[in-house]
Amino acid sequence: MGMLAASPEVIRIGNCSGFYGDRLGAMREMLEGGQLDVLTGDYLAELTMLILGRDRMKDPDLGYAKTFVRQVQECLGLALERNVQIVTNAGGLNPAGLAAKLRKVAADLGLDAKIAHVEGDDLLGRAGELGLGQPLTANAYLGAWGIVECLNAGADIVVTGRVTDASVVVGPAAAHFGWARTDYDRLAGAVAAGHVIECSTQATGGNFAFFTELADLGRPGFPIAEIRADGSSVITKHDGTGGAVTVDTVQAQLMYEIQGTRYAGPDVTTRLDSIVLRQEAPDRVLISGVTGEAPPPRLKVSLNTLGGFRNEMEFILTGLDIEAKAALAQRQLESWLPERPAELDWTLARLDRPDAETEERASALLRCVVRDPDPNKVGRAFSSVAVELALASYPGCSFTTLPGNGSPYGVYTPGFVDAAEVPHVAVLPDGTRTEVDPASETLALAQVPEPGLPEAWPAGATRTAPLGTIALARSGDKGGDANIGVWVRTAEQWRWLVHTLTADRLRELLPETASFEVSRHVLPNLRAVNFIISGLLGKGVAYQARFDPQAKGLGEWLRSRHVEIPVELL
Repeated sequence: MGMLAASPEVIRIGNCSGFYGDRLGAMREMLEGGQLDVLTGDYLAELTMLILGRDRMKDPDLGYAKTFVRQVQECLGLALERNVQIVTNAGGLNPAGLAAKLRKVAADLGLDAKIAHVEGDDLLGRAGELGLGQPLTANAYLGAWGIVECLNAGADIVVTGRVTDASVVVGPAAAHFGWARTDYDRLAGAVAAGHVIECSTQATGGNFAFFTELADLGRPGFPIAEIRADGSSVITKHDGTGGAVTVDTVQAQLMYEIQGTRYAGPDVTTRLDSIVLRQEAPDRVLISGVTGEAPPPRLKVSLNTLGGFRNEMEFILTGLDIEAKAALAQRQLESWLPERPAELDWTLARLDRPDAETEERASALLRCVVRDPDPNKVGRAFSSVAVELALASYPGCSFTTLPGNGSPYGVYTPGFVDAAEVPHVAVLPDGTRTEVDPASETLALAQVPEPGLPEAWPAGATRTAPLGTIALARSGDKGGDANIGVWVRTAEQWRWLVHTLTADRLRELLPETASFEVSRHVLPNLRAVNFIISGLLGKGVAYQARFDPQAKGLGEWLRSRHVEIPVELL
């Protein structure tokens, strides 16, 4: 066991990827931009596991993030020269294969790099035995302790499969400070820091509600977490890079893709209601006060299956009688189809406006989406029939899509297995295999009662205005569920928001959510409420249940809705 950083008091951990497809040059930018001890990258989303699963079906040697190999080819010498360890989940479904590929890259470059990997998360071969069905991919979310073993053995690069996103940050911090597995508050602090930097520039101004306040959002810099021995951290970025690190940009990422007040993981359950944020200096935000609890006894499993085949056609409706035109097209297409697919969904997007000055502004879009286990039912048998309407339907009939065959789509479902059923193996640079035991202490998750609320803002003069005039939001997806985190900046605004924006009020403001279960979680320390809309996204992002399948814009839609806001708060 040895320190990973020059300072015993702090370890400086950067991020260079928030998803498979993020900025390719980010690894070099981070290595050249300033001092780092460790560089991390998150390449795995629920959809990515499906993409990698299809890669592995074509070639069993694949199943990892190929762009990471390119980055290492370009930057390995620089990382070794600067003594920066690299920790990433780019191994995807094949961490051993990626590790072998990286050893070849290092040899071809004439570099001596110690490469380790973590495995055990892939449960596909045991899915039936564990009651997980017959998926295309089945991966348990491992924690940070396999990474710790690899770093303690002197690894320059550690690649993992499906670990929790924050684990690539928690592991280096735990290795550097020698934390014990029951140091829950310290571990929870590192989880909070890891959650903030895991999605790259979303912590430095990307996807930020009040983006017009930021002076330079041309090319945001990637985030850095300076983690301290007590688990507190400062979120920052390299000097001279774009974007900004403020309490609100950090909070925006804290609110992203969370569920309840307890943020569960394989190593620790982090209490989101304990987090305190404070601006220490320009582009430096302190995260402190974080408390943790023993992890739950079961691990979450990411399950992807091939759900069938999907296709869509989109009609352009222009001018008058939009509803009648849509009804005619729908009636004709459904009656002309030789065989009705298992699922046939229509959506009319009324983007048109009366007396429009351009044809585009006079037009609406009618989308028909079909799904079926049989590719023939959603292929040309569907799309060619839609095109046959071109001269036989409503006036001005045209399309934004061309006829074509259907494509396979995936279905995501979460599963859970006892932690003791999941192997967790660190394969060290010399090939030694070290097994990591599951947590010895566990605590079943339980709902946190709603905290006491501040006194409501007194009745008085109000003005109709968009909610986003004073409120910020960030939304995202977790399988078929969507979350919207909403927060305000002042105690006075909080007194109004927490009493006004209830689950019922959310359903009124966002009518698409009215038929779904909506739960609200209150975080007074962040002046925030987090909503979970269960089932809004159907069977996950690849299913594409709605036009925004990852709920990225849901928070912005909410902010655009008009409400009565007290004049004194505007």
